[in-house]
Amino acid sequence: MDVTRRDFLKISGGLAAGSVIFVACGKPERDLLVQSPVQLPEDMVTGVDNWYATLCRQCPSTEGIIVRVFEGRAKKIEGNPDYPLNQGKTSVRCQAGVQALYHPDRITGPKRRVGDRGSGQFQDISWDDGLMELTSRLSDLKARGNADTVLLVTEPLRGHLALLIERFAKAYGAKHMAYEPLEQTATKAAIKQVFGQDLMPDLDIANTNFMLSFGADFLGTWLSPVRYAMGYGEFRQGNRKRGTLVQVEPRFSMTAANADEWVPIKPGTEGVLALSIAYVMISEGLADADAARAMTRGDGAQALAQFSPDRAAPITGVSAEDIRELARNFAKNRPSLAIGGGSAAAHTNGTFNLSAIFALNYLVGSVNKAGGVIFNPSSPLDEIPASGKAASFTEWSDLANRLKSGQPKPVNVLLVRGSNPVHGLPAALQLSDSIAKVPLVVSFASFMDETARMADLILPEHVYLEDWGDDIPEPGPGHQTVGMQQPAVNPLYNTRNFGDVLLGVSQRLGGGMEAALPWKSFKDMLREGAQKLYQLNRGSIKAPSFEAFWTGLLQRGGWWDINAKSPSSVPAPKPLARDVSQATFAGGEGEFPFHLVPFPSISLTDGQGANLPWLQATPDPTSTATWKTWVEISRSDAREMGIQEGDVLTIESPTGSIEALAYPNPATPPKVVGMPIGQGHKGYGRYAEGRGANVLSVLAPLADKDTGALAWAATRVKISKTGKWIRLPKFEGSVEPFQLPDAEIVEVTRPS
Repeated sequence: MDVTRRDFLKISGGLAAGSVIFVACGKPERDLLVQSPVQLPEDMVTGVDNWYATLCRQCPSTEGIIVRVFEGRAKKIEGNPDYPLNQGKTSVRCQAGVQALYHPDRITGPKRRVGDRGSGQFQDISWDDGLMELTSRLSDLKARGNADTVLLVTEPLRGHLALLIERFAKAYGAKHMAYEPLEQTATKAAIKQVFGQDLMPDLDIANTNFMLSFGADFLGTWLSPVRYAMGYGEFRQGNRKRGTLVQVEPRFSMTAANADEWVPIKPGTEGVLALSIAYVMISEGLADADAARAMTRGDGAQALAQFSPDRAAPITGVSAEDIRELARNFAKNRPSLAIGGGSAAAHTNGTFNLSAIFALNYLVGSVNKAGGVIFNPSSPLDEIPASGKAASFTEWSDLANRLKSGQPKPVNVLLVRGSNPVHGLPAALQLSDSIAKVPLVVSFASFMDETARMADLILPEHVYLEDWGDDIPEPGPGHQTVGMQQPAVNPLYNTRNFGDVLLGVSQRLGGGMEAALPWKSFKDMLREGAQKLYQLNRGSIKAPSFEAFWTGLLQRGGWWDINAKSPSSVPAPKPLARDVSQATFAGGEGEFPFHLVPFPSISLTDGQGANLPWLQATPDPTSTATWKTWVEISRSDAREMGIQEGDVLTIESPTGSIEALAYPNPATPPKVVGMPIGQGHKGYGRYAEGRGANVLSVLAPLADKDTGALAWAATRVKISKTGKWIRLPKFEGSVEPFQLPDAEIVEVTRPS
């Protein structure tokens, strides 16, 4: 009798216990209700649900999940309790993954453009026709020596797919660029500069006593918020003394709302404040003596004279006394942890800011120590990348110019997978107009987003719940970890795995491409990597044979070795900067009086989740607003301008303008406005199109001077009323809970 994959995994879960060590991820209790769907195959009506371990792909952190499948249909997603990164917890974005699978706007098969480019008019074609057209164009370009005019654009990738694309691009001669809307380029550069590490570190929030966070909304969307929230729970309520959190940022974020103290700071001055804290610690003898000596080249606090509290106060907007108090609390309540990211990194001096912030950990002895910054180990598989590198904004600007001018060489074929740069890059780059000049644009999107609408061919890939894959999480949990993604359900439509498409194209092209990419399928490539993990003979899965190991790998949702950590040695600290690096802004203060602080939506992030109604309806944690784009403006500025909640405002930058709804907020500092990113789509389906405004489109094309990363918090704007009013949809209600006639912020008692 033939055994289906579902039956095999069901059997192996019960019978392979003697051959595969697998404890933590058992099946949850059965639901009491049994559905009675009609017209299902008889062998599927079992009345029993199955759970499959896989990976969430709704955001870059890639948590481990288990999917409840009932009668062949995915019903519910929960966190994988065995996966080290999230240990059974999930974000709201993971929960919405089922809607991506059954979305009515999914692209159901290959398509060819029949209307004008960007019109969204396509006709259905077969996979053979689509692959033949793509392969013919690639073959012709390679034969004429123009392989380097082919550009492959993806999201930042890790794991086996990253290796596959790297080999494909190298064997063919194409260029590969990774796109990340709110790129982490400056953060990674600062980590490399301060600690000499190529991988993002783990943050031991659970075991620290005093945490100083600059701009990093780590409880909301920054890097790995589910893991950080778990650590924060231990930090606050674990079997230990309650830790203290101070959040430094110009906007009142979700993390600021949970902090013991929020320090509103002038945008772009976070590095100055960090170095002023270092000055106080060194001058008062509170810092680690060896670290202080190395970081000042033996000159002591005099090396940081430019950053004394009295000099830093007018620059940062934080009083000299508050700076001294922060420094003393940070130094005296060890282990202490200083982190930076988010808006602190998104300035023209972003790398300067973060380098100064992370360097504070040396002064309190928190580098690669419990309660501090924990280095992550390298990949357990030599060839498999553990870090996804994105192209900087400067590189994208150069590409836009190349697309326009055709110099030094044109782009003849553009392949786009897993990214939407037409929506995410500032409108000043005019990327849509530039892409229109490319002879052949091929998209592998599952939904008709703005970039897919510009395509000539659409060869849609599976949704992740139907697909194979793997991932090495970044930042990792402090030890070697490989997550495994398996299909929880069979593909619903005529879609394919992206890796399989590249492998098929390589086989059609020939000419040595097959030797560089010898696998018959992407699943075979994953199994080859699993074979290497099996041969390591260590970690979370012990098995007498490879097939038993492979079964355990799928059951547990990955492999990890808690003993495979980064070496405990601590690199010598680098000298601190001695001169102030000033942030520059687009727009003069007179004409554009407000600092614009964009922030990724906790549900939509940078816009990836905007097509899912569950995420659209998820309230923002601080305003409780949904479905729209709003402007957080201070009560004093709103009163002065006669602005009330729901007023439709025009937000104009030096490069463009958008409209959004006013939200006067008692926790917004004067002359600062916050706006959520993620809305304003012109494509991407019925739940995203024509909703809200695209904040990214009005950002000025400024970059971090050290890395070329987009300085997305470096734009000034002016605000005006349109005369229109729309009720802001929010759970908070329309009646203000309290009135603040004379003060913007209620002063609270600081923790002792």
